[in-house]
Amino acid sequence: MAARITEIKDNLSKSLRDKTKPWTFVLDILETRTGVDRLYLFIAGIGLVTLWLVFGFAAQLVCNAIGFLYPAYVSIHAIESHNKDDDTKWLTYWVIFAMFSIIEFFADVIVGWFPLYWLAKCVCMVWLMIPTELNGSLMIYKKFVRPQFLKHHNVIDEAMDKASKLINKKE
Repeated sequence: MAARITEIKDNLSKSLRDKTKPWTFVLDILETRTGVDRLYLFIAGIGLVTLWLVFGFAAQLVCNAIGFLYPAYVSIHAIESHNKDDDTKWLTYWVIFAMFSIIEFFADVIVGWFPLYWLAKCVCMVWLMIPTELNGSLMIYKKFVRPQFLKHHNVIDEAMDKASKLINKKE
């Protein structure tokens, strides 16, 4: 267990120093000005965000910003790259993100019943975007979304064709 924690710490520290990542510039400045190692600054930041999501004002905005900003940034990079795999990964993320948005139509009821909702959602959003084999968006897509899509896509395609023909007729 201790070896696994050390491995996670080393991987996180390496990622926090990766010059290709958007957060490295900010962490460079903070580390220089405070003299505190960026790993500890990152952990403190996670702690502050966690407290904010539990007790702070505009927790929904903070949670949705976390679920949107980094994925949007890397999605634009994926669009601009010639690699198809990163496009697929981020398209999958956005499908799952959209499902959360639909579910959140009922957010007032959910938040009333579950006071740690925004923290739980934020943790889930991070799980959906982590760049590992345990990526949540790929797991949810493969286990739930894809089987339902394959089961029902012919009916949906026919309905879309009929709707398209009706719209084109009226024009």
